Amino acid sequence: MLETRYAYSMQPVAAARPDERGLVERLRAGDERAFEELVDHHAAPLLAVTRRILRDEEEARDAVQEAFVAAFRSIGDFQIESRLSTWMHRIAVNCALMKLRVRERRREKDVDELLPHFQADGHQQQSSVGWKESVEDVLQREQSRALVRECIDRLPESYRVVLVLRDIEQLPPDVVAEKLQITRDNLKVKLHRARQALRTLLDPHMRGAT
Repeated sequence: MLETRYAYSMQPVAAARPDERGLVERLRAGDERAFEELVDHHAAPLLAVTRRILRDEEEARDAVQEAFVAAFRSIGDFQIESRLSTWMHRIAVNCALMKLRVRERRREKDVDELLPHFQADGHQQQSSVGWKESVEDVLQREQSRALVRECIDRLPESYRVVLVLRDIEQLPPDVVAEKLQITRDNLKVKLHRARQALRTLLDPHMRGAT
């Protein structure tokens, strides 16, 4: 039943957003139709989140299914004044990160290769060239967004995940640090290096646009 409903719900649903308080009450009462509504309204955005973290379609779908199961089991703990979508988002992120932790670790390319290199006098070996547009402007164009996503996918996994959680999912720093089990200072360093590496990957394309 869950697998069939879940597979159907990968397409965005055009129906109006349900009354969350009423939906939660029905979920707590064990209403099967309420669970189907939960899947219908949240499967597509949650799949987008897990795809960005895992970069593997099968694992992303598994993570979303696990998130729904976890939500159904813990619906009694849901704070009714909270937003259901935010709660589901956090569960899905947790499920995706758990899959990352148990995934067989692959040899990662050293992020240092993507960072600026400096001469003995402190000057960059290759000077950065100013872009006509900001990264925010670039992201407004679909073609550029595809390029950014492609470059993000080329980052070492641990740096890619930090960038996705902070700059794309826009989770608070404390939340990201807790989920990744690193310190706040470590998060700042990894995020800074991830952004530098992403700029390095984007720079050849942006130089051509100047």
